[in-house]
Amino acid sequence: MQTTIEKAREKSHEETVTNLQHLLEKNYDAEKGYKEAMVKAKDVNLKEYLKNKSALRNRFATEISDVLVNLNEKPKESGSAAGTLHRTWMNVKESLSSDKDEAILEECIRGEKASVEEYQEVLDSKNFTPEITSMITNQKLEVEKSLNTIKRLEDLA
Repeated sequence: MQTTIEKAREKSHEETVTNLQHLLEKNYDAEKGYKEAMVKAKDVNLKEYLKNKSALRNRFATEISDVLVNLNEKPKESGSAAGTLHRTWMNVKESLSSDKDEAILEECIRGEKASVEEYQEVLDSKNFTPEITSMITNQKLEVEKSLNTIKRLEDLA
């Protein structure tokens, strides 16, 4: 029979794993989205920027996967159905747009805003060790930085 403390630890572990798996899935989605946007972008500088953002999200996914493995959990291996649906919508919208790069930037902004909100929701759950909290906070700050950069790029487009 489990003690109250053991039950609390198990619940905390489950919540941590659920939140990390959610962020992992979202980073897979963002990585794929940036790769697809990179292929479709016209501007060489924008292509390079999107390539770097895809690599950043890959790094985030690796960091989260490593934490999950250290927690003796199996990390998810792919993104979400919602992410696939968003990329499909992005393809339709981009195909109808006369300025494809601007449409790509708009969707990147929308995606990064959603990412910032998801990171904040996960941080608000406060079920993490200081090391995990630090990793999630740093990733969120980098997403916010990306969002600000994309907004400036859109203003220039």
